Amino acid sequence: MQEFSGIRIPGSLEELITPQNTALIVYDMQAGITRQICNGQEITERVGRVLAAARTAGVRTFFTRHMSLPREWMGAFQFRTAMAWQRVDSPEKVKPAFLRDSPAFQITPELEPRPNEAIVDKITMSAFEGTFLEIALRDCGIRSFLIVGIALEIGIDPTCRQGSDLGFWPILVQDACGFGSEEAANHSIASLKHMGDTTITDVETVSGLLGKLEPHRS
Repeated sequence: MQEFSGIRIPGSLEELITPQNTALIVYDMQAGITRQICNGQEITERVGRVLAAARTAGVRTFFTRHMSLPREWMGAFQFRTAMAWQRVDSPEKVKPAFLRDSPAFQITPELEPRPNEAIVDKITMSAFEGTFLEIALRDCGIRSFLIVGIALEIGIDPTCRQGSDLGFWPILVQDACGFGSEEAANHSIASLKHMGDTTITDVETVSGLLGKLEPHRS
């Protein structure tokens, strides 16, 4: 830990991760999303391992869910995005995939949130945009966040970027992040490494570190 002008600057993972100042973000591990990628079950198991370690260490956990608006509330951006994802050429052909209370919208059962864990619903790619996530993290004194889930190149990348712009330190657990396009995911990782404001690690490392922490008592 370096210190300059009274400011402590963490460097290593051991300095970045503490139960008091670190949160876990489980990104969009929903039933309708995990089944869209070829190794969805493998990613679910890896996410579950990080989640279990975070729970044991007393790390605050947020789950995000991507939500589709009813067609009556879909605007131009929502329709354009849905048309691209669903590969249709007309708004009339769009079918909202993640309507509230639909089976596809729910967190996959293996990772069911506990009553003391928060759920952030969003219609954006970044988990920070248009949600209460930033306010909640700051209010609890969070400085860094671990992030796992699906999909790396679509939503996890922009969450890390916006998180660092907001002054948080993102810690991306790479092998616990699924993707739809390997090429795009590799590009995201290379870009995040180039920027240098996101720390990239793996399940083995972060689970081992969390296992050594003294649990936070609220």
